[in-house]
Amino acid sequence: MAKKDSGAKRLRVTQIGSPIGRPADQRQTLVGLGLNKMHRSRELEDTPSVRGMITKVSHLVRWEEI
Repeated sequence: MAKKDSGAKRLRVTQIGSPIGRPADQRQTLVGLGLNKMHRSRELEDTPSVRGMITKVSHLVRWEEI
């Protein structure tokens, strides 16, 4: 079992916009972030891939460093 790095930055991502009427790739990006319903939040590791996904759907999510 891998040891958790307590010094790693984390992000809290909250979905604030609906994927209805959005392109399929934006819907899939939300699913990749673990979001599927309005006002749900996930805590994710701060990695370049997660940052890129947040940038792609920045109009549908709110994020903060924790």
